[in-house]
Amino acid sequence: MNIVNKRRWFYLLSTIILVPSIISLIIPPSLFLGIEFTGGSTISVKFDEPVREGNIRNTLNRLNHSEAIIQSSSGNEFFIRISRLREGSPEQGIVSEREVIQEALEVIAPISRLDVASVSGVVASDTIRNAFIALVVASIAILFYITWAFRQVPNSFRYGVAAIFALVHDVLIVLGIFSILGKLIHLEVNAMFITGLLTIIGYSVNDTIVVFDRIRENVSLLPAERLERNVNTSLLQTLGRSMNTSLTLLVTVLALLLLGGESIRNFLLVLLIGLVSGTYSSICIASQLLVSWELGEIGRTMRKMRLLPTKAKS
Repeated sequence: MNIVNKRRWFYLLSTIILVPSIISLIIPPSLFLGIEFTGGSTISVKFDEPVREGNIRNTLNRLNHSEAIIQSSSGNEFFIRISRLREGSPEQGIVSEREVIQEALEVIAPISRLDVASVSGVVASDTIRNAFIALVVASIAILFYITWAFRQVPNSFRYGVAAIFALVHDVLIVLGIFSILGKLIHLEVNAMFITGLLTIIGYSVNDTIVVFDRIRENVSLLPAERLERNVNTSLLQTLGRSMNTSLTLLVTVLALLLLGGESIRNFLLVLLIGLVSGTYSSICIASQLLVSWELGEIGRTMRKMRLLPTKAKS
């Protein structure tokens, strides 16, 4: 099986996925942000009797607070993150949302304690900035590390660039799908989304390096062989390992997604999308870029797009 010869189809598939993703990210709002980023309120409630999380969620949904994030703590206590609650006005006969929610929750079971506090989105903004800075620094470190680790093979710098390109490819796909789903079904981006995205970045780079390491071995063993032959051989040798690892993880993530709680849904959804994208990019994008670069296809494409000056005819 010649995987390398199908690289243009892989590029086309990635383009078909990335173009709508990038367009959706350009159209505001890019992402449907949760209360961790926009600010809101927190409710700490303790019931006198055992209560199911699903009953609380159904109650809040009826009160038009489907965005609420519910976390169970010790005993019959629950911590709820919700959009900012409307204040009441006794003079105008307007009841505060706090009172409405408290009355609705008391229908489920008697309440011994209920505390409401306002939260700010400033901390979340700092988290986003720090995550972006960490991503840039990690990308530079990965580029230098791979360039140094693969210094025994020709053009080792290309391996680092290809790995970073695959990483950006996976991040854009995850962001784009969440952007599209946010516009269609109001899928929120919360703090767990950032955690999942950083997890996927690590997985994607690791899977890419495993494939690159086999390419390095084959290039060292057969230095006279054309690069595309060595890359295709390496892909066939690592394909089984990559697919088995990814399928095992996918089954676990799917099980947790179907059976797990609402609070980790975004984290698991990021893992699900990222696992598929990371496995695909390691085999079908990063490795293929090495071949396209070696054959001059990237330079020709960039010249056609006028991103590079056209070579002067002798």
